[in-house]
Amino acid sequence: MRVTDYLAQAKGDTLISFEVLPPLKGGSIEAIFNTLDPLMEFKPPFIDVTYHREEYIYKKNSTGYYEKTAIRKRPGTVGICAAIMHRYGVDAVPHLICGGFTREDTENALIDLNFLNVNNVLALRGDARKFDGKFIPEPEGNQYAIDLVKQIADMNNGIYLDSDINQGKATNICIGVAGYPEKHFEAPNYEMDLEVLKAKIDAGADYIVTQMFFDNKHYFKFVENCRELGINVPIIPGLKPLTKTYQLSAIPRIFHIDLPSELARAIAKAKTEESRTQIGMEWCVEQSKELKAAGVPSLHYYTMGDAPVIRKIAEQVF
Repeated sequence: MRVTDYLAQAKGDTLISFEVLPPLKGGSIEAIFNTLDPLMEFKPPFIDVTYHREEYIYKKNSTGYYEKTAIRKRPGTVGICAAIMHRYGVDAVPHLICGGFTREDTENALIDLNFLNVNNVLALRGDARKFDGKFIPEPEGNQYAIDLVKQIADMNNGIYLDSDINQGKATNICIGVAGYPEKHFEAPNYEMDLEVLKAKIDAGADYIVTQMFFDNKHYFKFVENCRELGINVPIIPGLKPLTKTYQLSAIPRIFHIDLPSELARAIAKAKTEESRTQIGMEWCVEQSKELKAAGVPSLHYYTMGDAPVIRKIAEQVF
């Protein structure tokens, strides 16, 4: 079932959803199940599974020289989606990225997902590789998220890359895209970032999931500005509890967002891991309650190794 169908059926009630990371290569699917098993009591209708682009490392070869080698640290997104749907009977939302895929690779991945009855995709450009400095698309690949959205929308209309396919089977994939309440870090300004988002919606995207934020004012302003621009699709807020001291610098650096002074000071002053976790959890609970009271379509929690904390938050909100 499509994400937008779940949101419509809720008739204004706020749903809950979770996002998980594939385990590191060599890990077990049990890591995913151990994360999700305690969360399933909250009956999420869909669960997101992230996708990670390959990275380059340098390995010494037999001649003593170093060779540039591509590795993928977290494979398995499609298989994990199938496993989640089989085990829990809920829909999975795989993230699909531009980086590392040709357009034909993307088409084949979408065909596989369609065969598996995966009806939802979050379409993302993806990050630059660690040592590239900027995002570099695959040759013959999609450069921007809007290009990926257009390709998926074409398949929803039965249009494939091979022009000899005259009556291709139309897919029925619900397309999600990312939104940035505090602006994408590469955008020249907030207004132009909103225009890019509007273009993705006009190209066929069905809903938006936001980057994490820690001040609800950013989300409410973002939604207001989207509506003023004519973006009328559901906008799902993404949330994550801040529970560790190192996150005070890591989260702003990695995700390019601001932390409220009150929260940052409280975490910095906390003397124990338990007290830091409690502060971050309580902050996220209050965020969640305010958003739920405002009637947001769903609360989307980034688990990222904090599943026990997410469970405690959900217990107080749902």
